Amino acid sequence: MQNEDINAKLKTISEKMEPVIREHDTKFEFSETTHLIEQSSYRYSLQERSTPNLYRELYDYESVPKVSFNHRYVPINMPEKIWITDTTFRDGQQATQPFTVKQIVDLYKMMHRLGGPNGLIRQSEFFVYSEKDREALLKCMELGYDFPEITTWIRATKSDFELVKSLGIRETGILVSCSDYHIYNKMNLTRRSALDKYLGIIKDVLEMGISPRCHFEDITRADFYGFVVPFAEALSGLSRESGIPIKIRACDTMGYGVSYPGAALPRSVPGIAYGLTHYAGIPSELLEWHGHNDFYKAVSNSSTAWLYGCSSVNCALLGIGERCGNTPLEAMVMEYASLRGTTDGMDTTVITEIGEYFKNEIGYDIPPKTPFVGRDFNVTKAGIHADGLMKDEEIYNIFNTEKLLNRPAQVSIDAHSGLAGIAHWLKHRCPDADAENIDKHSPVVLKMKSIIDEEYATGRTTSMSDGELIKIYHKSK
Repeated sequence: MQNEDINAKLKTISEKMEPVIREHDTKFEFSETTHLIEQSSYRYSLQERSTPNLYRELYDYESVPKVSFNHRYVPINMPEKIWITDTTFRDGQQATQPFTVKQIVDLYKMMHRLGGPNGLIRQSEFFVYSEKDREALLKCMELGYDFPEITTWIRATKSDFELVKSLGIRETGILVSCSDYHIYNKMNLTRRSALDKYLGIIKDVLEMGISPRCHFEDITRADFYGFVVPFAEALSGLSRESGIPIKIRACDTMGYGVSYPGAALPRSVPGIAYGLTHYAGIPSELLEWHGHNDFYKAVSNSSTAWLYGCSSVNCALLGIGERCGNTPLEAMVMEYASLRGTTDGMDTTVITEIGEYFKNEIGYDIPPKTPFVGRDFNVTKAGIHADGLMKDEEIYNIFNTEKLLNRPAQVSIDAHSGLAGIAHWLKHRCPDADAENIDKHSPVVLKMKSIIDEEYATGRTTSMSDGELIKIYHKSK
């Protein structure tokens, strides 16, 4: 039976059940995604209250926040298309020294190359308040790239709306905090007055022909069914009336989100993604996840958001951002490749260029063990690991880092490197060595180890530099 026939019959059934449907506000239709008859369109009304719900059983502030479970499991709902957006020049830049115009343009060019011809880094978010911000934005626009599309983040004022319009920007982000912490304790509003204020602002933006991206700040401490879903449904109604898409960015502002199956709201990332698509009816392509790393969960939560219905995840290069930072963009490039089985044209070697640019041009201190961009991310010091690398690189290297990141696997020489470590260094790092004829039993390796051991026996604690090792090699020949 064709889907149209199924839905026609369901409509007849629904009409007969009209009193029940009106009471429960549900309907039945055949889903093109699950290929099942689904009961949907659950309606949730705004739950006004005189005092805030701060979820004190979870967030008492005097102890580590708790994770509660209700054992409600929602289905994986990976969208047909997923992508990455960037907030390096907005949220990221807030936590570092300000970038120069040249640095912004250079990084934007590298993001364009990293995202590839399919534009998998779809958008990049800019401030517009200072003359420098606007100059950088305009210079990036002059490059004429389709991707990353330039978007902005603004305050909810008419002058900011007009500024965005004058710059020719199609979409802008607007802060619409959704937890009672912000609504009651920061803005001194109630849920009803906050909702009315937000909707008024969004209407003003729509009247100017700008597509709003609503940043649902602090969603992992918000009343999901009492405020988030009714607000999202109201935005969906405004979108239908105006014909302009309205995006929702689900912001895990404090990094409280968890990906655990069966975890309860408001902390459940699967619950948030599923709830916004299933209960609020927001299409996946209009949903974006923005995670922070306060509890080391930014990457896993972003991947989970993809898996459960968000097409977009918002990131920053190297994970820079407020407090512990945002989701690292380069991490989600790798997550995309892992989940899709392809890079879809992304040039992953640009990740190394970006890391070097942050270090050499911006002066940003990258922790050496940082995955993909840290100095030592694919460097081993243990002799037993170096021995494995000598025999088969796959044993101790995560993937072909030379091919995918232009970073060959390396060893660092210290007191624990052993003969295998020295031999590997000679074969791969010493330009003067006869690499083809060296192994851990070579006389030159044995002599080098003796000299190196003496260094550490007399109190040395640091790793040896390439320059030092080259001198030791020539002394040992």
